[in-house]
Amino acid sequence: MVVGRRVGPSTSQLHAIDNMTTDLSTRHELVGSLFRLPTTREAWDRYRLSDEQVRFFEENGFLSGIKILDDAQVEALRAEVAELADPNCTGHEFFYEYHSNESASPETVLFHALGAWRTRPGLHDILWSPAFTVAASQLLRGKVRFWHDQLFCKPLRHGGVVAWHQDYSYWTRTQPMAHLTCWIGLDDATRDNGCVCYIPGSHRWPLLPVTGLAGDMNAIQTVLNDEQKAQFKPTFAELKAGEAVFHHPLMVHGSYENRTDRPRRAVVINAMADGVKSASSDTLLEGVPPVPPGEKMSGQFFPLLFDPAAV
Repeated sequence: MVVGRRVGPSTSQLHAIDNMTTDLSTRHELVGSLFRLPTTREAWDRYRLSDEQVRFFEENGFLSGIKILDDAQVEALRAEVAELADPNCTGHEFFYEYHSNESASPETVLFHALGAWRTRPGLHDILWSPAFTVAASQLLRGKVRFWHDQLFCKPLRHGGVVAWHQDYSYWTRTQPMAHLTCWIGLDDATRDNGCVCYIPGSHRWPLLPVTGLAGDMNAIQTVLNDEQKAQFKPTFAELKAGEAVFHHPLMVHGSYENRTDRPRRAVVINAMADGVKSASSDTLLEGVPPVPPGEKMSGQFFPLLFDPAAV
């Protein structure tokens, strides 16, 4: 049985310390030693995407195989994710959402959470990784601001499908649509273990009605027109551990079940262009004070990650 619960601190708890865990959302710079920022323009430029890669993204709506993490960084983040998969972990109150089954074995934990950047130094600092921020800046065409993160752990031999959907369907409370998703594998992602799948070119489709994320993998077919159904030809974004795939907020994507004997773990960074504003008086993330409609997304929970003009 999957247990889901939304968690988040009250305003008085936003800067609280729980045992050894501080709310790292108050720190908008590197706090650990896992990542380093370049010190020269030439060093920054080594992380730039080629013109061909940018064109591929613009034409297809996704770009895969971008190296984000080295082997040591992958291992360190795996260790942090393993800690957070325990519902009794320190810092648990800082999650915006936390969903887990009740498995006692790390290999069989089905785990999805938002807000890990607030709880562990590696998962905090990956937001400022130059391999991510430079590419994101090119694809967003400017400054990169943080929206929210996600952790996905798809256990071995488990259903765990994520049905076909568009991310912006769940983000319309922020406008204009100038968002980007970066899905980073902590394990090799393959067809067999549920890598992300895309419908190339679907980022040019309009925003579709929401048909859900769990259960029926193909529920989206009920809202497609004949032309869209004819274009519905999945591409599997297989990755090595440490590699990432970027995708457009309207990109139709999903993932099938893990049929292997190993877990499939991933970190997801959702970003937006600087200047995106709140379009809702509702709470945007559980435990985070609402951003009034029309006000720019900024502040403690939505830090600026990268300004290309500053390099």
